[in-house]
Amino acid sequence: MNRPVANCRRPLTVMSVLATLILAGCQARMPGNFETRLVQGTKQHLTVRGRRDQNPLAANDDNVHMGQKNFGAYCMVCHGLDGQNTGVPFADKMSPPVPSLGSPSVQAYTDGQLHWIIENGIFPSGMPASKNIFRDEEIWQLVLYIRHLPAKGSLGDPAVYGGTELTPAVPEKQATTKR
Repeated sequence: MNRPVANCRRPLTVMSVLATLILAGCQARMPGNFETRLVQGTKQHLTVRGRRDQNPLAANDDNVHMGQKNFGAYCMVCHGLDGQNTGVPFADKMSPPVPSLGSPSVQAYTDGQLHWIIENGIFPSGMPASKNIFRDEEIWQLVLYIRHLPAKGSLGDPAVYGGTELTPAVPEKQATTKR
């Protein structure tokens, strides 16, 4: 009579081991070099559009500053004020990790591709689409800011994470008065 009970335990044990292995494979981990190169190459050459689109805005202080201002109001939650993840506690813990916008892999995108990424997001990463948040001109200004990022850490940590934001690297536009 003990035999039927023993037979019932074996499938449960096998099922438990299989479930444990499956769940262990689902945990977040840092991607390896091969995975990283494969995904970056696929994004840059196949999935991210806008490769030939040109930024219609001049790379002047006004446009870079407006890009920084919009970046600081929306994008800094994931990318930090400087675009390089400074003060973002979860940036390297996500899978895939939040990229530093100053990294060679991000800077290798064309302006048009950066515009497309900001506008449409990247699935399945955490990068959301901003199509209905920013106007087209504002997205191009964000691209200019990404091309002219300040030094890592130079703007401090976002206040939302308990940090103290420092003086912006791009000076405020001086008000001029007519005399």
